[in-house]
Amino acid sequence: MARTSRSGAPAPAPLPLENERLARRLEEIAVLLEDQRANPFRVRAYRRAAEVVRGLERPVHAILADQGRDGRDGLDALPGIGESLASTIEQLVHTDHLALLDRLRGEAGSDAVFATVPGIGAELARRIGDQLGIESLPELERAAHDGRLATVPGMGPRRVRAVVESLAGRFRRQGRARAPLRPDEPTVAELLDVDAEYRRKAEAGELPRIAPRRFNPGAEVWLPVLHTHRGRRHYTALYSNTARAHELGRTRDWVVIYRDDDHDHRQWTVVTSRAGPLRGKRVVRGREAEQLAG
Repeated sequence: MARTSRSGAPAPAPLPLENERLARRLEEIAVLLEDQRANPFRVRAYRRAAEVVRGLERPVHAILADQGRDGRDGLDALPGIGESLASTIEQLVHTDHLALLDRLRGEAGSDAVFATVPGIGAELARRIGDQLGIESLPELERAAHDGRLATVPGMGPRRVRAVVESLAGRFRRQGRARAPLRPDEPTVAELLDVDAEYRRKAEAGELPRIAPRRFNPGAEVWLPVLHTHRGRRHYTALYSNTARAHELGRTRDWVVIYRDDDHDHRQWTVVTSRAGPLRGKRVVRGREAEQLAG
């Protein structure tokens, strides 16, 4: 199912980012992380990656296109470019979009991202984000392959297949997606601890704040951001700024926790349960059974 322009002709694929523009994106991430008091090592990693990309003799998109020899392994082998940064660079090169950068800018919103995929309109994009708790195109691709996307009302087999084919082409890959990165699954207790740290520091006014661009016509600087670590796991936490959270008046209750490091890229939503045996308690959506069992 090809994407089309207003004239009905197939829309051209986005041009891959050249090295200089890519380096500027990485530098922007470093600046925003620094402004939001993220770990200095992480800030330096993005700055170093920008320097490496800017100094390359070959375009990064050419390295990625050379599947027979280099491919993404060619990025992993560059100094200072680990698995997480290689994944970040690959997504930026092919789509000029990164969920992490959206979050740091205050623009996060999975509905706008998913609606760019043929076969997914605005309402279905919102439903996918709300039900599956995902926000990036790589996460959407994994959900399409592991069966989760098919559980969303409105996502029949033909539409799921169209999403798979569209994303495979967008990321310049053929066939199956990479396996989800889950070698180091955080416990519910750890996620609740991050949630508690975020809410405590947000309430005390100890966190930097950003002005989200969505649902914020007055450009109010209100959304606290936490960057924190648990061992080798890096987390970013923010109050939910989704349409659903605003609709239900839960923007100061729902907390979205993102993991973005060399070992995993995922997200979870922590809310106050309003029904059942966990009523009144903070719960990690989708993992309530673990909390009950514990």
